[in-house]
Order: sequence, then C-alpha cells, then structure tokens
Amino acid sequence: MGRLEVLDGMRGYFLLFMTLNHLVLQGGLWLVEINHRQFMFVEDAQGFVFLSGLLIGLIQARRTERRGYEAMRTDIWKRVFELYLYSMGLILLALIARDLLPGGMEAFRNWIGTAGLAEPQRAFAIMALLFQPTFMDILPQYILYLAISPLLIHMVLRGQWAIVMTLSVLLWMASQLSLGRLVALPVNEWLRASDDQGLRVSFDPLAWQIIFVTGLVLGALTGTGRIDWSRIFNAKNTTLPLAALMVVLFFVPLRIATAHGFADFEVLRSFSAMEVRSSFGPVYLLNFIGVGALVTWLVVAGPEAPRQGVRWLGTLLRGIFMLGPLRLIGRHSLQIYAWHVVIVYAARYLDAQTGPLTVAERTVIAAVAFLLLPLPALWRERRPAVVNG
Repeated sequence: MGRLEVLDGMRGYFLLFMTLNHLVLQGGLWLVEINHRQFMFVEDAQGFVFLSGLLIGLIQARRTERRGYEAMRTDIWKRVFELYLYSMGLILLALIARDLLPGGMEAFRNWIGTAGLAEPQRAFAIMALLFQPTFMDILPQYILYLAISPLLIHMVLRGQWAIVMTLSVLLWMASQLSLGRLVALPVNEWLRASDDQGLRVSFDPLAWQIIFVTGLVLGALTGTGRIDWSRIFNAKNTTLPLAALMVVLFFVPLRIATAHGFADFEVLRSFSAMEVRSSFGPVYLLNFIGVGALVTWLVVAGPEAPRQGVRWLGTLLRGIFMLGPLRLIGRHSLQIYAWHVVIVYAARYLDAQTGPLTVAERTVIAAVAFLLLPLPALWRERRPAVVNG
C-alpha cells in the first residue's frame, strides 16, 4: 500500500510544533505564540496520536487481509519492543545527564525527579512505564495502545467496530468521572520514592485512547474499503464543514480568553471542569472533532470548492502538508519523536547553564532545533530498504 503523503506531512507538522512548544527556556519563546493552540482547544499531541492510530489501522488491516492475523500481530509486537527500548534509552540518558553533568540536577529535577534507579520503587515504575519524565509521555502511551491494536483490528475486521468504539467511549467517560483514581492513588503510594513521586503520567490513557482508537477504527475500515470517503469529503457536501466551523467558532472566544488570562474562572467554573487537558475533557474532544472534520474537508475537497476563498485555503493547507521536509520527518515520526526529546533536554540544560538568554539567542536555539530535527529521518533514508515508521 502506498503511503498517503499528506498524512506524513501532517505528522511532520505536529512533530515540528511539538518540538517548538517543548523548548522550555527562561523568558519564554515568542515562536510558541504562532500555533493553533492559541485560539482553539486542539494541540499537536492530539493530532499526532490520532494520525498514529489512523496509519496503524490503514497499514495493519491491509497486512491482515494479505498475510493473516499472526503476521500483523508479530509486526506490531516488534514495533512495541522497539519503542520500549527507545523509551528506556531516553530515560537512562536523562538520568545520566541529571547525575553526571555539572548543574544537571538543578536543570532536570522538575522533569525527571531526584530519585535514582537504586531505589526499587523508581526502577520498577520506570520499567513498567508508570513513571514518565516530562516530554517522554507519548511513547509509553503509544506503546500501550499499540499493544492492544491487534485485538482491536481483529474486531474491526470481524465487523465489530461499533463494539470497539462503545468500549472506547466508556473508558473515556470513566476518566471524566475520575474512576481511574481508584487504582491510581494506591499505585502512586506503592511507587512513591524519596522525591515523593510515584505514579507520574501527563495524560490519562483511559481518556486519550479515544483519539487513537477512533483513528485506528477509521483507518482499518478505510484500508479494507469499507468507507467511501468521497461521499463525505467532497466539494458539494458543505453541511459537514459548516457544522464543523460552527463548533470551532463557538470555542474560539473561550480559548483566546483562557490562553491570555482574560477569563474569570469563578464565572467559568463549570467550563474549567470540562476543559481538563490530562483527561481530554469534553471541550477538547468536541474541538478535536470539529477541527479534524474541517481541516480534512479543506485538504481533501477544499481545492475543488466553488468559492475562490475556500479553494485558496484548501490549496494552501494541502501545500503545507505536502512540504518535503514535513513529509520526511512524518515518515519516521516515532524516531523523530524520540530524537526531539534529546533536543529539548539539551536546550533545557544549555539554558539552565547559560541563561537567561536574549530573545535573539532563544530564537537561534529554536532554529538549530528545527535544523537538527530531521537527522534521524535522513539517516534512516540513506538506505532505500528502510521500513518507515
């Protein structure tokens, strides 16, 4: 199956801006203001997780039909093992940097804690992916979702996609009701180490799985020809983009107000309860659906729309996602994600040792980070036989 290059470009776009947003420098970075998250409740990590699920469904459903369930499961579990090694390697590298570099403890104590592998609670938590240092949290989450993907793909191919989605929605709702805390709180106490940290995760996997699973289901159905997207995303069907635009515009004022400190949270108490990022609250879910539907329609059908302005916007978006550098890093997205962690930790250390830096110096660091980001992709593509990830 040929790769869908626009999806690679989208993943590359999300990786580029994740790197930018993860550059935590004293004084901030003005470039982070140039991002869609400043005016909508949609972030790059969400798009990355969704597209990862979509591509797993597309590729592995086809593999199952051609080579059988066992071949698909074996391929996925090889990837799980590879990503687990990436995750362990990144944490070990961060611990070495924290403990051996001059000023490393001061630079990284908030990102990785102060406990070491000599403490059995911390060693176990790290190996079990239950202690996730700052900016290393998508890989463990993806490993978990990837591990259950063979079963989910099998169910979708047997026509049980509605069951899969129902279970996914129920797990998401369990997160909204904080039912996961019934397990998380005792586990946290059991794993608590000398730095008073035990269980450490940025995203509730019960909640964020809904993005991955939805992508996987849509990908599997698409890969086996069970969805005709041309009937949904076409220039004549304007109901979908208009409805999606209404959802987006409803939340824009709220996002601007919360992003820039204009909101009175005493007045918006109910809103803030539904806008919890870690549990992917209803505000984030509705925004993701709206923005996802609108952007997809613009990219697929926008260039053929009757209105000139819509055609221009659709052509612009498609052109951005088809940029060669974005497609390059998107083809090797998981390797690039692991590499971006190294980059942002190095930038953090440099800033801690020499900062605060000037605006120009911080901008140079961001530029250097962008230039370094594609290196793993360039390395992997030096061999034509490399299997892209």
